[in-house]
Amino acid sequence: MEWIACVGIDWADQEHSYTVRTRQGEKRAGVVRGSSEELHGWVRGLRAEFPEGRIVVGLEQGRGSLIDALSGYDFLTIIPINPRASKAYRESLRLSGSSSDPVDAELICEFTLKHLDELRVWQPDEPATRKLRALVETRRTLVDQRTAQTHQLSAMLKCYFPQALQWFNGATSPLLRSILRLWPTLADLRGATAEQITGIMRAHRTRGVARRVEQLFEQMRQAVPLTNDCAIVDSSSMYAQALVAMLDVFDEQIDKYDQAIDAEWAVHPDRSIFESSPGAGPILAPRLAVAFGTDRSRYQHANEVQCYSGIAPVTEESGKYRSVHARWGYPTFMHQSFHEFAASSLPHVPWANASYRLQRERGAGHHAAIRAVAFRWIRILFRLWKDRLPYDDQTYTTALARRNSPLVSRIAA
Repeated sequence: MEWIACVGIDWADQEHSYTVRTRQGEKRAGVVRGSSEELHGWVRGLRAEFPEGRIVVGLEQGRGSLIDALSGYDFLTIIPINPRASKAYRESLRLSGSSSDPVDAELICEFTLKHLDELRVWQPDEPATRKLRALVETRRTLVDQRTAQTHQLSAMLKCYFPQALQWFNGATSPLLRSILRLWPTLADLRGATAEQITGIMRAHRTRGVARRVEQLFEQMRQAVPLTNDCAIVDSSSMYAQALVAMLDVFDEQIDKYDQAIDAEWAVHPDRSIFESSPGAGPILAPRLAVAFGTDRSRYQHANEVQCYSGIAPVTEESGKYRSVHARWGYPTFMHQSFHEFAASSLPHVPWANASYRLQRERGAGHHAAIRAVAFRWIRILFRLWKDRLPYDDQTYTTALARRNSPLVSRIAA
């Protein structure tokens, strides 16, 4: 790669250290403040200092906002570095483990130059895919936050009103939330009429409403409060209602994201490929699409996707010692997407279910078995992605039979 200067950046909270090294070996260091104006002014200063040629910028992965800001300059070649790689490089040179921002910036610059031919240059997807990626990642963040609030609600009810979890389908149930909005304690619920509860259950399309209401009133008659301490019941019920209100907001915002994702997904060029994957559905299909992107030159082999996503295992060998274990460093959201898709495909794809059962019989844990299924799926999806073809289950099953795979007999069974 032809370059005129290399920059290593250690991105912090307010001040960011950098080191610039020219092709002639000259080196200088500095600091740029975190405001948008100063960052872009600093980049323009680099161009003024080096008016011709490409400037290589090495920075740690995970600095998404910085990559987004720098990707708008066509004279910059951005090279994201795995934080574990930069940490290992620093520790190999400084056994004491000492670290500082200026030193880290210099080491990132050195690491980038020494491994320039091996590191992958950042190639952004087209705007539609980048927007879709941002939407599905943020949606997942909101879902995780909603899940955390749901766990808090469950924990709080167990402290003062555990019967509600049993009577109204658990902490994730919208019916439970509707009940808690009106009657957050056992004493309050005992004051409700059969007509009121019947109306709420019917609004939630509960089956066998008359029987459920009759059972509920019998259960309430026999129920014993976990505690009668007003200090605990009053404060806990107030917090439970606050959690219900926050969960309602999360539902509303996640619905908005679902609508935005549907709009972007409807016109995505690879929609037919990933929607054809059994078990993907409207949530996972867009996530699979952004995991691969639309740049067909980004990955040349399926193994690159398997390793980068953390699905492929790591083998360590030394003498007679041999160990195979899961990868530790990978893009979390991408890893989750493949893992969750593989799990969702089990009820729909006979070979995937057979592969999962085979791994469990060999002693693998649940998640290890799911990763093994995901490993196979990535090879299939990679080929479909490269050739722009929809998934055909018969094609893969025929290929398994041709290779005399042990899965074939299990599929037939």
